[in-house]
Amino acid sequence: MRLDERLRELFSGASRRTIKHWLEGGRVRVKGAIVRRGDAGVAPGDRVELGTPQASFPPLLRLVFEDEQILVVDKPPGLLTIATERERDRTAYRLLADYVGGHGVTRPGRPDVPRLFIVHRLDRETSGLLVFAKSIAVKRRLQDQFEARGVERRYVAVVEGVPRESEGTLRSHLSENRSLRVRGARRGAEGREAITRYRVLERGVAATLVELSLVTGRRGQIRAQLAELGHPIVGDRAYGARHDPARRVCLHATRLGFTHPRGDTVVFESPAPPAFARLVRSMASALHPRPRGGALQ
Repeated sequence: MRLDERLRELFSGASRRTIKHWLEGGRVRVKGAIVRRGDAGVAPGDRVELGTPQASFPPLLRLVFEDEQILVVDKPPGLLTIATERERDRTAYRLLADYVGGHGVTRPGRPDVPRLFIVHRLDRETSGLLVFAKSIAVKRRLQDQFEARGVERRYVAVVEGVPRESEGTLRSHLSENRSLRVRGARRGAEGREAITRYRVLERGVAATLVELSLVTGRRGQIRAQLAELGHPIVGDRAYGARHDPARRVCLHATRLGFTHPRGDTVVFESPAPPAFARLVRSMASALHPRPRGGALQ
């Protein structure tokens, strides 16, 4: 039997023109392979599937990498990773779930829509790299790596003030209050250990460009630790920043490395916005920054 004849059997309501568009658009698969010719022969036992129209990649996000198991994107500032009670639709997860679902395969009588799974998050105000899983098994394997501190997570930030030391390690215990604000835990109070390594990339008069590597991955870790030490991230008014020239929190997830589910190590990079370095050079003493204070140690 010809393929177009089989399609008319399976989808009796479809016109010849519609079937032609399905074929030309690469939506028809025979035994898992895309077939574009209507006169191609198919055997009675051959599986014929109709895929959904390919969804365009959401313009708010930048696609960094995609295969059958994971999806890596570059998230802009101002976009939630996952829904909250106040915002359910405009999130990175929702945009990508719609995109991934648009690549699904529909079998007659049995829809089969791909799913997307959250692996980790970035704050709404933070930009940079995020990885999503395309199955629950892959999600668990990746999250096990995060839990075991086996994932490389590197950030770049512009902070207020000028640290004395060129590099060091931030160690503290963090806790969340009722409004979910992350703060350093008081002495004797319970809190989760947070460790961040830092390196100064460029010093200005009133601001500094800093590279930060997470050892632990607590929620709000970098923002809380830098604020606690008197060097809040520029634009981070929630954590005490006094200046917001870029109208955003100047924190960007620039490097993400982990073991791919297939077994090899993968590393993805997203350069920090050029505006970060320009801010360091332009924020002058006229802004009346706070005293240089203690070293980051």
